[in-house]
Amino acid sequence: MIIYSVTVSIDKGVHEDWLVWMKESHIPDVMKTGYFTENLITKVLTTSEDEVGITYNIQYHCPSMTDLEEYQRDHAPALQKEHTERYKDKFVAFRSLLEKV
Repeated sequence: MIIYSVTVSIDKGVHEDWLVWMKESHIPDVMKTGYFTENLITKVLTTSEDEVGITYNIQYHCPSMTDLEEYQRDHAPALQKEHTERYKDKFVAFRSLLEKV
């Protein structure tokens, strides 16, 4: 099992809109691609005092690395572009790949 983990620090001024959009639009769109079996969105509680945003982590569970590579090639660019255009200059994100052991 591969876990595609996306951590996003979103500007406090738009984080409520972002969270609703993620839950109602973006995450469902990612799941509709058929590459993931489940997802989880969490709020990061351990942040530095000088952090200007609110940080969340989204995990998507994928059966195999091949499936994830297909998702990244065929679907991720458009979905990431939509996110970037909607929240331009209001977020910082990084992605990690994890393997369930």
